Amino acid sequence: MRGPSPAGRGRGKRAGFERAWGEGSMAGRALLRLCPLLLRQDRRGSAYEGFVTAQGRDFHIRILLPSDFQLKNARIQCSWQLKRLLHGYRQILKQRLQHCSDLVSFMEELKTILEVALKNTEDLHTPPPPEYYSHLIRDIETLGWNKIVYVDTGLSSVKLKAEDSRGRQHLITLKLNAKYPAEPPDCFVDFPVQFAVSWIPQSSLIDIYSQFLAALESLKEFWDAMDEIDEKTWVLEPENPTRSATMRRIAIGNNVSINLEVDPRHPAMLPECFFLGADHVVNPLKIKLNNNMHLWNPEVHLLQNLKEVLEIEFPSRVVLEKSDFSMDCGICYAYRLDGTVPDQVCDDPRCGQPFHQACLYEWLQSLPSSRQSFNVIFGECPYCNKVRKYFRKRIFEQNTALEDRKISPTLFPSLSMTRKLKVGQTNFCGRFYACFSSGIEI
Repeated sequence: MRGPSPAGRGRGKRAGFERAWGEGSMAGRALLRLCPLLLRQDRRGSAYEGFVTAQGRDFHIRILLPSDFQLKNARIQCSWQLKRLLHGYRQILKQRLQHCSDLVSFMEELKTILEVALKNTEDLHTPPPPEYYSHLIRDIETLGWNKIVYVDTGLSSVKLKAEDSRGRQHLITLKLNAKYPAEPPDCFVDFPVQFAVSWIPQSSLIDIYSQFLAALESLKEFWDAMDEIDEKTWVLEPENPTRSATMRRIAIGNNVSINLEVDPRHPAMLPECFFLGADHVVNPLKIKLNNNMHLWNPEVHLLQNLKEVLEIEFPSRVVLEKSDFSMDCGICYAYRLDGTVPDQVCDDPRCGQPFHQACLYEWLQSLPSSRQSFNVIFGECPYCNKVRKYFRKRIFEQNTALEDRKISPTLFPSLSMTRKLKVGQTNFCGRFYACFSSGIEI
């Protein structure tokens, strides 16, 4: 015996929906009680239009159900006021459409979200009481207007300046809410560590400023060390370091550099070191670091310690230019790609061409001759194209993941795929092999 045709099943589903959601049905009556101003617009029950009410306010809405009456595929149209109000709740609404079993349960969820959105909007636009302004003005006058850099027109954002004992200028931005001073303001600083404010209802801006000055002094040695690196070496990355930056990539020679991660709480201790460059240059530096680690003296400046431990002199800023260490990538022919510089180098001394990690990965993936074994890719150097015997060596993973990168199709028309890379140090010996995390997305 044959079952009903697809068209017949569709008519049966619509008929069942009409019986379940007709005006006299139980579900229809439940929807009418919940949203009396939301009315069915057709006999099939696939369109509803009217108003949804929250906190005494009515908002125009239209709900269009698909032919299969699946709520997860429904379309919701609304007035611009409701659209603006629910702008930050779109993802939540989509989730509710996916999981609600019927229209009544979804409208209940929608009204709850609407109530929350209205409450948050009212809190946002509620003006602070007069005591807020009197406390704030009194605190500013006590602190001194000469320490104020900026105050917005609503007196809700204040930016203060301070100078540490080395003469460095620092800023702190305070975002105050209407309950100040009962509640502390949000503080934004350019620090390498978290700045936590100790606050009681009797506290004021003066207390925050005092804690800010104390925090500046606690980080003095860290900034001294970083300033010395910036002034006496060629820093390849970051290009414009902020006061919160704890990493410096310093040029040692052509296509050879060291990546330092300095502990802001213990800047005099041996930093985390990561070498970038060809194996025949990097390996001797690693050996010196391991053999001379005991020579590190916390009483000596960080830069001087590095010179003694590695037995090197960093390139002078007086004699050399930064461009002397800024060789373009051998694949994309650019120095900077999405904020990164070439840090992978061919290990053949006769080649020594640098590459971006993202460029190299795309290149190796595109070569028919390349092969992959677990998380290692083997392939020829894109520059010298030499086929040499290679040895599988230990890969040293970076402790910090590289940011997601996208290779522009304009640079590589045939390599327009986007991959999320988390790349460890790549070693090269005529042929290349690149190490990637197990969670790579290809």
